[in-house]
Amino acid sequence: MDMDKLNKVYVEGVGGVDIEEGCLLVDLSSQVFGNDYKKYLGARINNEVHHLRNRVRDGAYVKFLSSEDEDGFKIYTRTISAVFIMACKEIFPESTAKIEHFLGKGLYAELEDGHSISFGDIKKIKDKMREIVDKDIPIIREEVSKEEAILLFEEFGHEDKIRLYNTLEDETVQIYRMADYLDRFHGYLAPSTGYVDVFDLKYYYPGAIILFPATDSNNKLPEFKEQKKLARVFRDAKEWTNILDLAYVGSLNEKILNGDIGEVIRISEALHEKNIAQIADMICQDDDINMILIAGPSSSGKTTFAERLSIHLKVNGKRPIGISIDDYFVNREDSPTDEDGEYDFESLEAIDLEQFNSDLVRLLEGEKIELPRYNFITGVRERSGMKIKVDQDHPIIVEGIHALNPRLTTYIPEKNKFKIYISALTQLNIDAHNRISTTDTRLMRRSIRDNKYRGNDIFKTFELWEGVRQGEEMNIFPHQEEADVMFDSALVYELAVLKKHIMPLLQEIDNSSIYYSEAKMLLKFLSYFRDIEDEDIIPPNSILREFIGGADIDVH
Repeated sequence: MDMDKLNKVYVEGVGGVDIEEGCLLVDLSSQVFGNDYKKYLGARINNEVHHLRNRVRDGAYVKFLSSEDEDGFKIYTRTISAVFIMACKEIFPESTAKIEHFLGKGLYAELEDGHSISFGDIKKIKDKMREIVDKDIPIIREEVSKEEAILLFEEFGHEDKIRLYNTLEDETVQIYRMADYLDRFHGYLAPSTGYVDVFDLKYYYPGAIILFPATDSNNKLPEFKEQKKLARVFRDAKEWTNILDLAYVGSLNEKILNGDIGEVIRISEALHEKNIAQIADMICQDDDINMILIAGPSSSGKTTFAERLSIHLKVNGKRPIGISIDDYFVNREDSPTDEDGEYDFESLEAIDLEQFNSDLVRLLEGEKIELPRYNFITGVRERSGMKIKVDQDHPIIVEGIHALNPRLTTYIPEKNKFKIYISALTQLNIDAHNRISTTDTRLMRRSIRDNKYRGNDIFKTFELWEGVRQGEEMNIFPHQEEADVMFDSALVYELAVLKKHIMPLLQEIDNSSIYYSEAKMLLKFLSYFRDIEDEDIIPPNSILREFIGGADIDVH
């Protein structure tokens, strides 16, 4: 090492480290972590994520990212996806692998052109993936002109990427080369294929489930739990988008540029209306049902959905009555606390389950009850003076994060309940190899709504988001398969509308914020979409109106 050209950097958890000028992050990682350096897939400097083949500057403070870090996990996900795609290309040269969506802790993928992955194919693909990982093939990131990128995409058969970039004004494109293979990914990959040596492949006809370490799995493979109802919703959405040629962002952009987006919006909204009407019909066909339970993660559009469902129930002669779980909170002094000693209002024990169930039973038996009202200022449950009585024509609607948890309505027989799970299960992907995160879509919805209606700037929304996600993992997702029906609240066109609402908020986040890397990634992601300028064509009862405004009902 040339002592005249030494720089010093600071590595989190290690301290000061002397490096040569021009040192790459991957070399610094090897220098610091020795044989364990491949546990680290990227690095964060000044709140920005960096590819490990980037150079590190003198005085930089570096945090290396493993798969236990959210950004490191995303790099692992993309890299193992790339290995799967490469393996499929070798085994099925006439087909294209598609990375579809998460299903539980695994990533569902399949082949295009109607080619199914058989049970016997799983071992072939897995063996080929292991071979690619063991070869430790360098993954080289390059910037090329858009014209050159399109020529390369033609050579490798990436028609979906050609359609996308033909609708964009980008002058350059970042591509990845892996031996004889070339592709484009949204976000960074690891420096080589050898970084993703922990994986498995499970048979899930007509595709496969790719398993890899989760952020909380200590680099171990998580258990895969089948979610057949959720899988069915994704399958139905895929069939619908394929029929309308709306599987990828490029095709959506074409329809915006060609002036055909009005029809896309009308069809999307009509599909929502049809599905909600069908759910109402299912409820009304069963005389035993007198309680409708609605749950879903944050920013799924539960409020608008419940209002629209009520309208369709009224069309069928019902007169539903809504009950707020929040009014059954225990007094604040009796609320459970979390590990930090803070009140945990998302815990099921924050609700007076005994009183809630007692009131439900009395209602179902024909008694009149007085609903409580929770005073959020004083933290005390009070009398409301509002008395209600229900009968067969007045089903009760209960909406909240615990609505599908059997413990919430433990006194009520299952035959009297109809359970609905709602989430924004994004129907669109960037292209065949780059999925759109349903979580990111919900975060953008919430950020816009919080800013418009709840007095929270985007920093506050981002600050709360991790806790929201943890609450969903604990209280909502474990019960989603218990639903009688699932409703997908995503709209295939919505990101082209949300873009202009969320971008100014994201641009407020600079590299002094811990949320900078996430904001930068979302801004890049949104750059793939052409804007839908005219919002007047979005109906006032659209679920999207709950977030962007202009709803014809009070949803805030």
